[in-house]
Amino acid sequence: MDGAVTKAPPAPLSVASALERRVSVRAFLDRPVPREIIERIVRQAARAPSGGNLQPWHVRIIDGSDMAAFKALMDQRIREAPDSEPMPAPFYPDPLTSAQLRRRQRNGEILYAALGIDRTDMAARRAWNALNFRFFGAPSGVFLFLDRNATPFQWLDLGIYLQSLLLLLAENGLEACPQADWAMYGETVSGALGVDQALMLVCGVAIGHADPAHPENHIRTERDDPLAQERNG
Repeated sequence: MDGAVTKAPPAPLSVASALERRVSVRAFLDRPVPREIIERIVRQAARAPSGGNLQPWHVRIIDGSDMAAFKALMDQRIREAPDSEPMPAPFYPDPLTSAQLRRRQRNGEILYAALGIDRTDMAARRAWNALNFRFFGAPSGVFLFLDRNATPFQWLDLGIYLQSLLLLLAENGLEACPQADWAMYGETVSGALGVDQALMLVCGVAIGHADPAHPENHIRTERDDPLAQERNG
């Protein structure tokens, strides 16, 4: 024995702990994530259930030198089409219920307060929102696609896959941010990645290690009791 102390590997997170740990991280360290780790997690998440076992999700990974070129492409595209390309569906119901409106407004208040951006400063809000299309500085990202013939039930399946992906990332010590905003530029993303036009982009996910110096990474959004009778009022 040479007296060396062997550190035990960290205990795996429980599902409850992974769920509690998960937050939407919007600022990342410049610290690459090995691609093989993301590939393994993407494949593990495919154990998620789906109606009829259709497994309707399609996943593409982007990282490394491809990420740098892709960000440059997106910077140019946003300048050309700042108001979005055609989207597969609206972001939100119209109109929102009073409870939905309250939650959305509160979410915006918390986020912009952490960022130090006044809610009336639309230029600052647009500049910050553009960081979505740079994966908030994350070294890796994935895109999730569905077949264009998907019904609401395949969208449900994709949501189950996405949550499985997020929990597995947390279990592996990685942080992430699911980003529906990528659906605003589905044509550009699909073209850049060589994705068949029979598929539609639903969202992206930024993946990496959170930068603790950024206040937006310390936000914990509120949750209502899902069993409360008045929650949809």
